[in-house]
Amino acid sequence: MKRIFFTFIGVVAMISGLWVYLDQRDNNAQARQESQKLRVVTTNSILEDMVRNVGGDRIALYSIVKRGTDPHEYEPKPTDITATSEADVIFHNGLNLETGGSGWFKKLVETSHKQFGKQVFAASAGVTPQHLTTNTKEVDPHAWLDLANGVQYVKTITKQLQQKDPDNAAYYQKNADRYIAKLEQLHRTAQTKFVAIPESQRLLVTSEGAFKYFSKAYHVTSAYIWEINTESQGTPEQMKAVLAQIRQSEVKHVFVETSVSPKSMEKVAKETGLSIYSKIFTDSLAAEGKQGDTYYDMMKWNLDKIYAGLTTDQS
Repeated sequence: MKRIFFTFIGVVAMISGLWVYLDQRDNNAQARQESQKLRVVTTNSILEDMVRNVGGDRIALYSIVKRGTDPHEYEPKPTDITATSEADVIFHNGLNLETGGSGWFKKLVETSHKQFGKQVFAASAGVTPQHLTTNTKEVDPHAWLDLANGVQYVKTITKQLQQKDPDNAAYYQKNADRYIAKLEQLHRTAQTKFVAIPESQRLLVTSEGAFKYFSKAYHVTSAYIWEINTESQGTPEQMKAVLAQIRQSEVKHVFVETSVSPKSMEKVAKETGLSIYSKIFTDSLAAEGKQGDTYYDMMKWNLDKIYAGLTTDQS
């Protein structure tokens, strides 16, 4: 009986040892596979989602500015510096989005010993920029709020991934083609819908002037309290100007962005008797698992909510 017992114990130990070996081997293989993937860094969640749609499981992806955080002003963390230093390719928006805080992104690139045009690329390359109203020499960074520009971002991202990783070029192109077709369909549908709204009602009132590209693409007029989030926000002069625009229109509702405090827009609503119809997205996607947690869903949310807010009477 003792011999049988010890034989049984030995078999169990062998099986356990085999399982540990196989598990460790699988983990080591997975780690090697991950280390061989193209390492990609993006500056914000919108670019992160675009890159993920193209790169799929062939890349290792890291995003610097986390969801719900303003990318205009940011202070890189040690993990950001490490990820950027180890990256094969880095995508930033460009168009002056990441220039707040005395140019935080440029400093990060220099600290990480990367070079613009070699490892660092603006996803907005090829987009026709619009300029700020209060400072016409500075461009408006929010080009992604026009889906046609979003498609251009995806094309730029795809090109750079293919150049850095030619072995997976066909895979990236297949993913990009499928993703672009989806974005273009949403873009065409939105253009048709908005042009049918009476022009006097097509005033999109927001806190930040982030919707110039959106307004041009979808046939609405943009009105806002302040021009960009790094400015003074909600000054008496700014409030007076947006109130005048509202009173000259037949707009039915106003909106507030998810990335700003609603206090200034609440004052506008009180002054005009209008209600805030919905929160809408500008600089960041929603938290994962929430509505608006991808670029496509963010844009669909914005388009649906803005259309409804411009066409629905006050309750």
